[in-house]
Amino acid sequence: MLNTILTGEPSDRPPLLIVHGLFGSARNWGVIARRLGTDRQVISVDMRNHGDSHWTESHDYFGMAEDLAEVLEVHGPADVLGHSMGGKASMVLALTRPDLVRRLVAADIAPVAYGHDQIDNIRKMKQVDLEAIASRSEAAEMMGEDLEAATAAFFLQSLDLQEKRWKLNLDVLERDMETILGFPEVEGRFDGRALFLSGANSSYVEERHHDAIRALFPTPSFEVIEGAGHWLHAEKPREVEAAVRGFLED
Repeated sequence: MLNTILTGEPSDRPPLLIVHGLFGSARNWGVIARRLGTDRQVISVDMRNHGDSHWTESHDYFGMAEDLAEVLEVHGPADVLGHSMGGKASMVLALTRPDLVRRLVAADIAPVAYGHDQIDNIRKMKQVDLEAIASRSEAAEMMGEDLEAATAAFFLQSLDLQEKRWKLNLDVLERDMETILGFPEVEGRFDGRALFLSGANSSYVEERHHDAIRALFPTPSFEVIEGAGHWLHAEKPREVEAAVRGFLED
């Protein structure tokens, strides 16, 4: 089963499952998990090929959704919040196992294929000589000066200096990048409530994506976080917390 971090105690409210995005981990959502865990239990997971979870030979959304279903079969049906890649996995979970999902929050992602590419970032991580480094700053230098400092810092959260390894299955993520950027053909629809939360400075969820969203999630709500980009939970954590809490408690 996926590695999980539990925050807060079980209550009369459904638990909240938080699913991180590509190159992330459960710990990236620690601040929001603690804030939302004051009146319910929050379950944050490391996705397959990330963090302390198992590595697999494939990285596809049906497999990721099955991983999430396995977690919820232990903890019970839940509200689900997924960001980016984790948002797509959460959508597939809601479409294939609606019995496990009460409400869905998709953070800055739509059920569509995207044209951008993360291969260059994977190659930057791969060019770090893991045996030669003694600090994260040395690893950042090896990734190159053209990598933004904030992006480098985010990647370095997945570097295990003691074990001299990335907590990311970079080979599989690179090989399956087209699958990660896409969205699978899924039959059915999710008739529960769904919130599509996006950053005002991001282009991941635009009006042109709304038809694709409504085809699978017939009654979606849309909310925009001003001043935020794709990493809205890191840039505007209080605003994201308020939006998610308001939606779940409505």
